[in-house]
Amino acid sequence: MRHVTEHADVATVTEVATAQLESVLRGGPFHVALRAAIAARGLPLQRVQHHLSRHGVKVGVTSLSYWQQGARRPQRPESLRAVRALEEILQLPDESLIRLLVRADDHTGPGRPAGRSYRSVVDASGVLKRLVTDLGVPLDGGVHTIGHHERVRVGASRELLGRESQHIVRAHRDGVDRYVAVHHGDPGCAPERMAVRALENCRRGRVRWDHDTGVLAAELLFDTRLRSGDTFLFRYGFDDGTAGVCTEYVRGFRATGGQYALQVRFDERALPVRCHRFSQHSAAAPRGHRQTLPLSGLHRSVHLVEPRVRTGIVGIGWDWE
Repeated sequence: MRHVTEHADVATVTEVATAQLESVLRGGPFHVALRAAIAARGLPLQRVQHHLSRHGVKVGVTSLSYWQQGARRPQRPESLRAVRALEEILQLPDESLIRLLVRADDHTGPGRPAGRSYRSVVDASGVLKRLVTDLGVPLDGGVHTIGHHERVRVGASRELLGRESQHIVRAHRDGVDRYVAVHHGDPGCAPERMAVRALENCRRGRVRWDHDTGVLAAELLFDTRLRSGDTFLFRYGFDDGTAGVCTEYVRGFRATGGQYALQVRFDERALPVRCHRFSQHSAAAPRGHRQTLPLSGLHRSVHLVEPRVRTGIVGIGWDWE
C-alpha cells in the first residue's frame, strides 16, 4: 500500500509541475519558465548540458544555472541557438522560450540584463581566485591602495563602454613589480572581446578571463621593483561594450583605508532619469545608505567619494525610465 501511495504522490507532483509550467510558458518571465521546464522533466543541469552538446551547442553548466536564476539572459547567437535546442530537449512548444525573451526585450529594451545574484557574485569570487593563482601573483598583490579614482563610460545603447582607473598603491613587501587589475562585466558580456589598456607607468602583461562569469584579470607590469613602503602611481583601462543595458556600477573592498572616487559619465543620447549611490556590507547583505545623486547637465556625469573606504561594497545605480 505504501508503494502505491508513493507512486500516487509522484504523479500528483508531476501534474502540479506540468500545470505550473504551462502557466509560466504563457506569462513568463523567461528564467522562471526555463526553471519550471527543467524541473518538470526532472533533468539535472549536467544532463541538460549533455543533451545540448548532442545538438552541437556548447553551453556551460554555470551559464544554464544563471539563465534559470535570472542572473543572466541568453543574448548571443550561440546562446539563442541553445534556447531553441532547449525547447526540443525539454519537449516544449516551438518558440515558447524564444517568445518570452522577445517579450522581455520589448518591455525593458534590447538585451537588458537582470541584476547579479548573490550566487553569481560568489561564483565570480571563486573564479577570480583561480585566475590570479594562475598568474602566480598573491591575492593581495603585495600592495595597499592609497587612492583609486575610477571613470566609467556608459554608451548610447546604455551599455558599459569601459572604465579607466588611476591607482596609487604602497608596497608592504619588497620586490613588488606588478599589479593584477580585475574587470567584472555585466551579465551577458564577452570578456574575450574586451581590451586592456596600460595608460601610464605600466605595461600590459598576461590576461586571463572566464566566459561564464564575465571576469577578466589583467597583469600590469611596472618598470621598477618596489621596496616595502614605496608608493607607485599608474593608470589603466578596460574597453568593454560587449553586454546589454547597464544599470549600475559597483566596487568591492576587502580591506579598509585609502580614498575611492567613482564617476559615471553617460552618452548625451542616453541619459538616465535618476541616479543614486548605495552601499552593502557584503554581497549577501541588503543595500543601504541610498542617496540621490544629481546628474550634471553639462558633463552628463554623477560621482561619489569615499574618503576612507571600509570593507564591503559601494556603487552607483541609475534608472532609465
